[in-house]
Amino acid sequence: MKKVLNDIAFWAIYGTWYVLSLLPMWVHYLLSDILYLLVAYIFSYRHRVIWKNLSNSYPDKSEKELKSLQRKCYRHMCNMVAETVKYTTISRKNIMRRMTFKGVEQVVEILNSGQSIALLLGHYGNWEWVTSFALWLPPMECDYILGQLYHPLKNKVMDRVVLKMRNRMGPVCVPKNDALRWIIGNKQEGRTTMLGYINDQVPKWENIHHWLTFLNHETPVFTGIERITRQQQQAVVYVDVKCLKRGFYECEFQVITREPKSMRDMEITDEYFRRFEQTINRAPQYWLWSHNRWKRTREEFDRRFRVVNGRVVGK
Repeated sequence: MKKVLNDIAFWAIYGTWYVLSLLPMWVHYLLSDILYLLVAYIFSYRHRVIWKNLSNSYPDKSEKELKSLQRKCYRHMCNMVAETVKYTTISRKNIMRRMTFKGVEQVVEILNSGQSIALLLGHYGNWEWVTSFALWLPPMECDYILGQLYHPLKNKVMDRVVLKMRNRMGPVCVPKNDALRWIIGNKQEGRTTMLGYINDQVPKWENIHHWLTFLNHETPVFTGIERITRQQQQAVVYVDVKCLKRGFYECEFQVITREPKSMRDMEITDEYFRRFEQTINRAPQYWLWSHNRWKRTREEFDRRFRVVNGRVVGK
């Protein structure tokens, strides 16, 4: 009975989402403008978090500059909602016009050589549309598979809705805890892989093994991607995103290394965040500032935890 109810809920939600996505793009942006007024001026969605993040990251900016930047953040956030809904039915021709890619030939050369790729990006621009990179790959000499790491939602119905939208352009969604298993499994079957990671989230306390300076904050970061790339000898490629204008983006594939074992410990992680910081500073309004990125501090970590044989344990 529960399965039947979940199926009914899924088709009701996805059906509504699908119908809304059929609206012309200009209608989506009109709805985005209305949503912006509600989010920015009526509900002040996560105002304190956004303001704290912006003011601490850019202490040299005036209050007027920060307020203007905050409004731009809200506007992009609402555009992102509209564009995500539209992605459900947007045509391949239209998405390739709106989301373009540079440096594709580097990715093709790496995959055809038999080497797998770890693709690194953040919550910047329109990260949902980045999955359309599959459309830019020509016929390949190798057997390959494209994937995107994702965090399964607790609500199973919404998880199905999101997966159906995200899978439509080619890359498959890989649960975050299955990344290494997925890579090794495909390798054993003779396939090279390109797996996309969004790497700007906040690690849990027990997963903090490295700190660095990022946007004027001492920041804990995930290091699992670096361990996987070293173990599997994968090429590491950064996706530099530029927002050209509303609804139009340009992504450039930048190879960080094809020999991860030749780099110093944590150098891959540091280089990713260095490049990502440059991307954000170029146009800060396109990052997800509503995320409470710096809720874990070094002071609290040192007070509550210690590292024993490479593992984080409570004091």
